[in-house]
Amino acid sequence: MKVLVTGGAGFIGSHIVDELLFQHFDVVIVDNLSTGREENIPGHVTHYNMDLRDSLDLVFANERPDIVIHQAAQVSVAHSMKNPGFDAEENIKVTVNLLESCVKYGVTKFIFASSAAVYGAPAYLPIDENHPIDPSSFYGLSKRSAETYIEMFSQTFDLNYTILRYSNVYGMRQNTEGEAGVVALFIDQALKGETLSVFGDGLQTRDFIFVKDVAKANVAACLNGDRETINISQGIQTSILELIKALYLNIGDSIQPSFYEERTGDIRHSLLSNKKAKQLLEWEPFYTLSEGLKLTIEHSQNHKVHMYLK
Repeated sequence: MKVLVTGGAGFIGSHIVDELLFQHFDVVIVDNLSTGREENIPGHVTHYNMDLRDSLDLVFANERPDIVIHQAAQVSVAHSMKNPGFDAEENIKVTVNLLESCVKYGVTKFIFASSAAVYGAPAYLPIDENHPIDPSSFYGLSKRSAETYIEMFSQTFDLNYTILRYSNVYGMRQNTEGEAGVVALFIDQALKGETLSVFGDGLQTRDFIFVKDVAKANVAACLNGDRETINISQGIQTSILELIKALYLNIGDSIQPSFYEERTGDIRHSLLSNKKAKQLLEWEPFYTLSEGLKLTIEHSQNHKVHMYLK
């Protein structure tokens, strides 16, 4: 079975590629390397360096993928608020372009990376998939709009799909841009001996999910969760202060926070229910936060040494 992964050189996409290869899928990557890195692409995997807004006939005609896993996206909430047009092009237009290619070339399933941002400020916790949709950013709106296109393509053209709404993903290969990169940002600051930038009192909570668990969820969706929208999360609330304490246990006494004014629009608490994922995908998170942080820190330390030696 052949799987095409958009954004397969990026943070989450590259881990999905690794997991697909581990489970003996054939893999093709489409990534223009605007944020992805060539070093994340296994040498034997076919890679198309293309803009997903352009015609994809060449890729689909050549490769004839059975499944498309769409990870490529504009992921910065802040950037979406400054440039909503670009956000819409990257997250809505690109998705529609891919969906049209899937229908044209007989793709059997479309798996989409969505976000907890579609829910907006929570009306209750934990947030399940029946929670009201009320995005508070153009990023959340663009993800919800893409979801709606997927649902309509399914109704109109009988295209099978699974939509996965991620909580706060962290792990190896993550950059330091945007709120979703708070773990990467903290680790980067700590390893440089800088103070950790905390906006607010640090008691705000997030639901951190390790990237390898997210990759396994995507591969599970290749065979399960048909025509479903499913949260992918650890299902545990962790405050920013608790995150800093966990980092301290792994890095040591170089960890020192600096507190700044709370950012406008930040959600105070976030927690996603993963009950549906456990039932329909036969998936559940394997890594604890402590285990995931340990692996992420080790990777960052090794990468830092590698960059220094180069």
